[in-house]
Amino acid sequence: MRDLLEYLAKSLVDHPEDVKVHETETETTVVLELSVAKDDVGKVIGKQGRIARALRTIVKASAVKNGKRAIVEIID
Repeated sequence: MRDLLEYLAKSLVDHPEDVKVHETETETTVVLELSVAKDDVGKVIGKQGRIARALRTIVKASAVKNGKRAIVEIID
């Protein structure tokens, strides 16, 4: 899941070297904190949060396959 989110975020931004994903995992939940360069925050969030919502949906679908619940947080 972490690699998937990192790959998707790097393909969206202008500064892929600044993309970082921090993962915290418990028995049932995975929290992924995505941080990008200041200039790229808008690209990851998208208009009215559409891209962020799509990223969360994809990661949640991947988590369900592993029997987990995923939470994606975008760090400013």
